[in-house]
Amino acid sequence: MTFEPYLSRWNLTVDGLSIHTHSSDLLPVRRAGQAAMLKLARSEEERRGNALMVWWNGRGAAQVYEHDGAALLMERLAVAPSLTEMVRAGQDDEATRLLCQAAAKLPQEQPWPELPTLRHWFQGLEKMAPSAGGVLSTALKTARELLDSPRDVGVLHGDIHHGNLLSTAEGNWRFIDPKGLIGERGFDYANILCNPDLDTATQPERLARQARIISETAKLDYTRLLRWTLAYAGLSAAWHLADGDGKMAAKTLDVARIAAELDR
Repeated sequence: MTFEPYLSRWNLTVDGLSIHTHSSDLLPVRRAGQAAMLKLARSEEERRGNALMVWWNGRGAAQVYEHDGAALLMERLAVAPSLTEMVRAGQDDEATRLLCQAAAKLPQEQPWPELPTLRHWFQGLEKMAPSAGGVLSTALKTARELLDSPRDVGVLHGDIHHGNLLSTAEGNWRFIDPKGLIGERGFDYANILCNPDLDTATQPERLARQARIISETAKLDYTRLLRWTLAYAGLSAAWHLADGDGKMAAKTLDVARIAAELDR
């Protein structure tokens, strides 16, 4: 897939170097002088995320100007200020609050778009935990209990973290790159506690403090949030193991262990 058909169809001019990830290709462009970003999805998950961006229609997420299957033309958001840099500058608490406040603005009205369920997403942990054992088994047990008794179910971004919340020129924070799921609201906040990087996430007392801030800001049960963090970290570790990345899996499991200890 190339950018060219969409440059012509949507009257776009190139305004920077292209960016390529494992799942999508992006190109800074302009249309009638307005800065925008052209994104081409290379996976079904990214296509689903594009469709969810259209459904959100600029409410809490980047405004979409055009959409055609794998192609999405959206507003170009600023890379600065950066929530990751805020954390490094000692503003971890503030960054967490901004993420929670922005997440609360993502629409939830029905009918919801057709999206996979959170239970479906946890299949990776279901497959890996029985052979791996240890904290992965604990994470799987916890995930099953949570999934069997869901609360406050709705549309989930699926990948809320410091790099996926960017600012407009006017200072309004908006999300990009959703995965798109249906499930319990609390799950969306667990990923914050594994970010902006695993070294930060595993600093002494950091997880407990940020979980308290999330619980207060997002009005979530503190203990249940810890349990979702354990489940999510286990799932993330299972994905790393499936990809053959034992080092990242081990570091992610450190987050799971911290969450498990706090939940005792």
